[in-house]
Formats: sequence, C-alpha cells, structure tokens
Amino acid sequence: MASSCLFNASVSSLNPKQDPIRRHRSTSLLRHRPVVISCTADGNNIKAPIETAVKPPHRTEDNIRDEARRNRSNAVNPFSAKYVPFNAAPGSTESYSLDEIVYRSRSGGLLDVEHDMDALKRFDGAYWRDLFDSRVGKSTWPYGSGVWSKKEWVLPEIDDDDIVSAFEGNSNLFWAERFGKQFLGMNDLWVKHCGISHTGSFKDLGMTVLVSQVNRLRKMKRPVVGVGCASTGDTSAALSAYCASAGIPSIVFLPANKISMAQLVQPIANGAFVLSIDTDFDGCMKLIREITAELPIYLANSLNSLRLEGQKTAAIEILQQFDWQVPDWVIVPGGNLGNIYAFYKGFKMCQELGLVDRIPRMVCAQAANANPLYLHYKSGWKDFKPMTASTTFASAIQIGDPVSIDRAVYALKKCNGIVEEATEEELMDAMAQADSTGMFICPHTGVALTALFKLRNQGVIAPTDRTVVVSTAHGLKFTQSKIDYHSNAIPDMACRFSNPPVDVKADFGAVMDVLKSYLGSNTLTS
Repeated sequence: MASSCLFNASVSSLNPKQDPIRRHRSTSLLRHRPVVISCTADGNNIKAPIETAVKPPHRTEDNIRDEARRNRSNAVNPFSAKYVPFNAAPGSTESYSLDEIVYRSRSGGLLDVEHDMDALKRFDGAYWRDLFDSRVGKSTWPYGSGVWSKKEWVLPEIDDDDIVSAFEGNSNLFWAERFGKQFLGMNDLWVKHCGISHTGSFKDLGMTVLVSQVNRLRKMKRPVVGVGCASTGDTSAALSAYCASAGIPSIVFLPANKISMAQLVQPIANGAFVLSIDTDFDGCMKLIREITAELPIYLANSLNSLRLEGQKTAAIEILQQFDWQVPDWVIVPGGNLGNIYAFYKGFKMCQELGLVDRIPRMVCAQAANANPLYLHYKSGWKDFKPMTASTTFASAIQIGDPVSIDRAVYALKKCNGIVEEATEEELMDAMAQADSTGMFICPHTGVALTALFKLRNQGVIAPTDRTVVVSTAHGLKFTQSKIDYHSNAIPDMACRFSNPPVDVKADFGAVMDVLKSYLGSNTLTS
C-alpha cells in the first residue's frame, strides 16, 4: 500500500491556488494541474494530479502582500537549503542554517548555499519548467520577480512577508542582429541586458535575496543593526535601494574618485551612510570585512553566498527565453568573480533537475588592467597570484584580489570554460561599435564583446554558435566614459569609432554642404 511522501499537498510556494500552470509549448493554453508525489512500498515515485480550487477573486481592500497571505497554503514545505563549505571534501558534515550569520567555513574557506536536491528531484524537469514559465509577467507576490519566481531554488524557507523585492530580473535578451552580422559574421548573437533592472545592474538579483534574509533575521531579533558593503558602484546602489525599501540602515565603503558620479549618487540618494575611502576596492573590501567582524553589520559583498543564489536566476532566465534550449556559449565579465560561478550554478541546477540536458561553455572576460584570473588561466591554473589592479574604464571589475577566485576556477573547469582579456582601447572600441548598432552598453560589456571578437577570430566560437553576452550594467551609468571617447579626449587612444558632433554655422547653405558631404551625394531631394 502506498504511503504519503510529504508531498500530499505540494507546498506553500508551489501553491496551486497561486500557480495554475500552463503548458509552455501548448498553443491551446491548457491548464496543467500540480501533482502529488507519493511513494509506493518499494520507494518508487508515482504521480497523481491535485484537484485545485479556483483562486478567490481579488479584493479591492487587499494589496498584493495581503492577497498572497490570504491565498497561502498550509501544506508542509519539503524544500530547504543550508550553508556548506564550498567544494567540500566528500564526507564533510559541516553545515550552517541560513539563519546563522556566518560568511566563512571553519577552515576559513568560502561557503555555498546547498539545496536539498533529493526533495527538488521529486518533481520532474517538465514540472519545474512549467511552474517557472507560469509565473513570468505576473504581479502575484512575490513571483512577479525574476528571482522570486524561482523561490524554491533560491530561499525556499523564507516567508513571503519577509521578501524585499522590486520585481527585479526578467531582463531583456536582446538579439544583436546587426552587430553580430556586421562585425562578427554571426546570426545567433544575443545580449542579456541584466542592467535593465531596478538600480541598473545585475547586482539587484543578488541583493533582493540578501536583504530579504536580513529582513527575516531582524524580525527574528538577531543582532543586525545594518548592512554594509565595499563597492565599485553597482553593489552599493543595489544594497542602498533594497535597504531603503525595507527601512534597514545601509553602510557603503567606496574607493574615493574611482567610480562614476552616476554610481556615486545612487547610494547617496537612497539614504545610505557613504564612506569615501582613500584606497581601491580591495582596500575597501579588507576594511569592511574587519568592521563586520567587530560590529553587528551584515556583510553584503559576494563573499556572502546568498548573493549568488539570486544571481544564478539570470542563467535560468536565459534558458527560459530560449524556450529551454541551451546556448553554446555564455560570456560574462569578471571582477570579484562571483557572477561566473552564479551563472554556472544556475545552469547546473537546471541540468541536474532535468530541465535541460547540458550546460553551455562559459567565458570569463577580464580587463587587462585587472586580470588576475586571466593570468591564472594562462599559467595552466598554477598558483594564483593577486595583483594591484590598475585603473580601467570597466571600473566595476577593477579588482586585483577577487574573493570568489576559487568559485570561478571551479566553474570554468567544470564547463570547459575559457578566460580572455581586453585592453582599454579594445573594450572602448567594442562598446562604441555595439552602441553604433543600437545598443547602449557599459564598458564591462565591452570587455565581454572583446573576448567574443578574439574567440571568433581564433575560430573557437563558430559563426553559427548560439552565443550570449551578459551585459552587467546600464550604459547610462557610464556616460562620462562615452563622452570622453566620442570627444577624442582619452590620452593615447585612437578612438577609432568616435562620432563627435559637427560644428556648423546657422546658415542654410552651410548646413546643406555638411549634409551633402555626410550623405555622399551632391544633391538632396525633398
């Protein structure tokens, strides 16, 4: 006789009232009912559909949080996650609750968030695909977020009331048609615009997770008076925005005179306590780690593995946007190196849980002025040597001693990945070329595009390979670098693709002459 296996009513975060699932590939939009997973006496799983109640109509006095509370299931949640040492040796029993304030393992190594994969595997890949697809574009709390639409794979045990979200994620996957054809001879080049997010960078994906967990900890009366980070700009913007939304104090350590004004103004506007420190990012990182060890300030940098749980959802989004078809290549700019591991983790979870049958090869792209991972890769992964990073237009990745070096090396080895670099001139030229075809990208995306140029020229990436370049921040954060480039104001740089305005007198004849010259014709017709 079959016995119940804990899944007899699904779970609160798989609430059938909130998640009527449509078949992704169905043109008739048939409803797919959630399933009960039961176990026979011999341990085999069987599936039976759950009859679901009709979702109650929206009440005008409810906000979306109220509605989520009203429709919440009382079923037992079978999913869980915990901290474990990153890449721990077999047999390791060291682990920590996510409700503990801990950033390092007992040996001083990195931590990782480990999910109960056995529980997740009791639902098949088709179920997860349909569930995630059913939440896209909805306003149901908290699933309207591209991160929290994958809640079961992110923070499965957090209460919906504790989540701090701006419905981040769900960012555009842009077909770079003209750029790919004109400059690379590619028809299947895509740019994942993670910078089209609440604060203009991919950092929102991780910060919604981290600040939500801090919100939970503070409600549990844990000793957390605020959240702090070292930043080259984007991390501080995301942290300050989400903390402001939740009413949590944020403290930001910024390297003086090393970030753009657009990046500096974001934490200031959001009410963060900003310290401008006469050092580089690595110096700020050293200080914030020392401070958070002494004061009850929660560390928000990517040393904290909660951040990566949100960032990995961008990889899942890419697969969703390709109708669960796996691209051949994904190219990610790398600085502190948490994001390359986060993307790998997202792809790998999809493979392990049966949503896809393989993962893409990944490329980490670094600025030549801050390229410790590239040098490590070129040495055959021999002893890693941190460096003092030089100034780069790709300021968010101007990091010489990346915290997540071990994570990045692990991910790249597992996916047969590659590391490339870009000089200042190469990255700025690539940014200008991309902008000239209708994009408006950040210098860090210019680094990734330079890596693509090099790998195409070497024949490593084929013209027919489906390739995704991850754009990490919005170009509007880096307008000064674009102004300097198009004004030919960068010393020792040719600025080959600059497009400065043309000075012309307020005279009909003078304007006609200039236009004829530009259009390459002696006659203009109306």
